[in-house]
Amino acid sequence: MASIDLPPPSNSKKSTDANENETPSLPWEEFEEFAEKAKTLPDTISNEDKLLLYGLYKQATVGPVTTGRPGIFNLKDRYKWDAWKAVEGKSKEEAMADYITKVKQLLEEASASTS
Repeated sequence: MASIDLPPPSNSKKSTDANENETPSLPWEEFEEFAEKAKTLPDTISNEDKLLLYGLYKQATVGPVTTGRPGIFNLKDRYKWDAWKAVEGKSKEEAMADYITKVKQLLEEASASTS
């Protein structure tokens, strides 16, 4: 499987949704902080974890998938699209919370393996 690059954090502030009152939202700044920390993860993390982070990031920043599935000959983009589609039912806030939790877990695992 090809290596998956994580998207850069967006410099824009989170847009306000009409349904934000349903779930207490995490601070956008905390999400952006962990998006930066994700860049420091070791290259040894699995492609599965990279794809999960990619999907959660896209769901948190864009929302549901907005494009068609890439063709079979474009495997890297197809894997990324599938990862995003897999978390499509999550709200932006849930995706942010899951992203932060996963980055924390991966950072702890990386720290434990170097100790």
